Amino acid sequence: MNRSAGLLSALYLATSTGLAWTAVLALRQGPPWTACLFAAASLVPVIAVVRESVLQDQRRTLAEMRGRVGGPGGPGAGAADDIVRAELDTACCERWWTSCGTDHDSTCPRRVPRSSAA
Repeated sequence: MNRSAGLLSALYLATSTGLAWTAVLALRQGPPWTACLFAAASLVPVIAVVRESVLQDQRRTLAEMRGRVGGPGGPGAGAADDIVRAELDTACCERWWTSCGTDHDSTCPRRVPRSSAA
């Protein structure tokens, strides 16, 4: 983890600790719903730390892939194309993306006929 990501993770953890302490204080002296609210809010920075570590792993993997490619005709030159092709193959049609999954193109292989039966 680089210096800025480490600093950001430390800030996230400090924020999470502060929110957890506030949840404890709210549980002792305030209404119970505020303790639940602060306890839930204290989990959000922890999720951010996990996200930072996943992003760091992805950056490291990408750097290794770029190192292996070596040039336009080097070994692994089609690795990025293979990744993009795999991601696009798992996606659906354009209409599905723009309609938030409610409609499909007529040529979509995943098109499921709609019926009025519940």
